[in-house]
Amino acid sequence: MIFDVDGTLVDSNDAHTRAWVQAFTEQGITVAYDSVRRAIGMGGDKLMPTVADISADSPEGEKIATRRSEIFQRDWLPRLRPFPRTRELAERLRRDGLTLAVASSAKEEELHLLLEVAQVADLIPTRTSSDDAERSKPDPDIVHAAIQRTGCSKNRIVMIGDTPYDVEAALRAGIRIIGVTCGGWKPEDLRGATAVYADVADLLDRYDTSLLADLAQARSSA
Repeated sequence: MIFDVDGTLVDSNDAHTRAWVQAFTEQGITVAYDSVRRAIGMGGDKLMPTVADISADSPEGEKIATRRSEIFQRDWLPRLRPFPRTRELAERLRRDGLTLAVASSAKEEELHLLLEVAQVADLIPTRTSSDDAERSKPDPDIVHAAIQRTGCSKNRIVMIGDTPYDVEAALRAGIRIIGVTCGGWKPEDLRGATAVYADVADLLDRYDTSLLADLAQARSSA
């Protein structure tokens, strides 16, 4: 089971948006909040050229990315909360014998902090971040890295994510994905997902009829 984190396990998409907008503003660049919000789920390598036509590798881009991280960790990270029953779902999956992993567009340092907020850092040791891939979502590089680290065959792996970028990355990597709308996207935005739930609590409530139960059954009969 491969998890996205922002907007899936942690209610952080708005916080990321505000940190990006402030970082751009401090560099004298005006960006629309809604445009940035729709780009959350991409890494900075995709977001900056998408919303401001700025290369992430440029001096200006590097300055903005560094400042965004500072703002996010100082002003927003302490306020974040996990979505309800996040740890409960992870514990259920582990009891059912599934390997848990993370594929996130966050930087490695932020990813650990976010998993601490989600209260699952001790349950998910297998992690890939934007530091492990040349290109962030919706390119599949991060998901490919997570698949490789799990050591599992693709037909026995499912991802869960909240953005169209998660869906595209999973499908391009050749695995199935479950969508959740708690990150702010609508079910129709998550076309291609095998199933869509409101959040992890909704998924847990319907666990026994979900794709996760099928995975657990396949694991127990292997």
